[in-house]
Amino acid sequence: MSYQIEDRKAYFEKLAQSRKKPRGFSAYYWNEITNYCDYFSHEDISILEVGCGTGELLNGMRAKRKVGVDFSPAMITIAKEKFQNIDFHVMEAENIQLDEKFDLIILSNLIGFVGDVQEVFKQLHKVCHPQTKIIVTYYNYLWEPFLKFAEKIGLKTPTPLQNWLSLTDINNLLYIAGFDVYRNTKRMIFPFNIPLLKSFLNSFLAKLPFFRFFSLNIYTFAKPLSTLSKEEYEDKHSVSVVIPARNESGNIENAILRMPKLGKHTEIIFIEGNSTDDTWTKIQEIAQKYSSSYDIKIGQQNGKGKADAVRKGFGMATGDILMILDADLTVPPEDLPKFYDAIASGKGDFINGSRLVYPMEKDAMRFLNLLGNKFFSIAFTWLLEQKFKDTLCGTKVIFREDYYRLVKNQSYFGDFDPFGDYDLIFGAHKLNHKIVEIPIRYKERTYGSTNISRFRHGVVLLRMCFFAARKIKFI
Repeated sequence: MSYQIEDRKAYFEKLAQSRKKPRGFSAYYWNEITNYCDYFSHEDISILEVGCGTGELLNGMRAKRKVGVDFSPAMITIAKEKFQNIDFHVMEAENIQLDEKFDLIILSNLIGFVGDVQEVFKQLHKVCHPQTKIIVTYYNYLWEPFLKFAEKIGLKTPTPLQNWLSLTDINNLLYIAGFDVYRNTKRMIFPFNIPLLKSFLNSFLAKLPFFRFFSLNIYTFAKPLSTLSKEEYEDKHSVSVVIPARNESGNIENAILRMPKLGKHTEIIFIEGNSTDDTWTKIQEIAQKYSSSYDIKIGQQNGKGKADAVRKGFGMATGDILMILDADLTVPPEDLPKFYDAIASGKGDFINGSRLVYPMEKDAMRFLNLLGNKFFSIAFTWLLEQKFKDTLCGTKVIFREDYYRLVKNQSYFGDFDPFGDYDLIFGAHKLNHKIVEIPIRYKERTYGSTNISRFRHGVVLLRMCFFAARKIKFI
């Protein structure tokens, strides 16, 4: 049958000769896939492409190391001639033999041609570390009759019989092969390079509900399923808890006394910011009082806003894992072990607190604030194509190494967020992180009043959403 390996190899060996020339008419389609995959790549990561063909996608990606494998000797010969800075190997996807692990693995329009998709996915574990990300790109199966028609009239290169898999099929095969799917995306409804029309249809219309259902390309993002036991991770990492504090004098001592043990060592960092009460005096007093029992660091921010305070605290931190705890203690410090467990066990790469799951105490959040939070949760779910319940909970957790990677890539969004919540969420999305939410019981303040203005800050947050839409969604 045409899907057998020798038939497929003969097809690609013959096709390879046409790949010596530029792609021409189909270049726009393939460049769109390359550009979208590159959006989630960075200069300091390693990439493996399985089924790399003649290497054009890899050549268009940013990375410190690029490796491509393909079962067609002719394809690999041409790839080596065209892109001498990339490491290429003749290798079957069903039998990967490489002695290294990669940060990002891409399978672009490959799974339609392999005999056993599940086996191909299982082979990826050989070249994965726990934080490896997988991107699988494939056609939307609804387009099968149109693509077959395009082949008949000469608009598309004819292909052998393919596996036409639905998004549900792909997600299921990844899961049973040991991978956790955390995002699905659909893109492109017009695969032709016609100026203005392509931009309107693909960059705008294809991102809207209903229209995106008919997109040509589907993207599946996955990572290895976590297999760590609690005994393996509970004392593996050190933790730095950064507590920004403005006019929170009455909460400082409780933040210390209620702080649980986290990981193998807990570092507590208070950053005071432009208080009008005696918060800074209280922080110095408490740090001195408990210096023999806790690892405490203190500092004052140089600028304004919570984001500036968090950046200063993260810059002082030495822990493997960075946590934010608001000094109002409306997120109970006692809940922080849940955040540690989620990130240390590999369940997620960026952990976000959610105040909108459990019933909250009567005066914990004003009604208009609650409506605003629900609106932004819907907006973020659409923007990032990953379920969000609460974007503005102050407690967020990230590995320190990943935070500094986020900072290196911060120029893409710019310094646009005075609060720091969106800055971190958008940055985590750009790093291709799996974002996990931890429900917490939101408490009333026991001291002071909120520093958030519902209307003025709400407008700022809305502007940030529109800004992010241009940088994340409509690309």
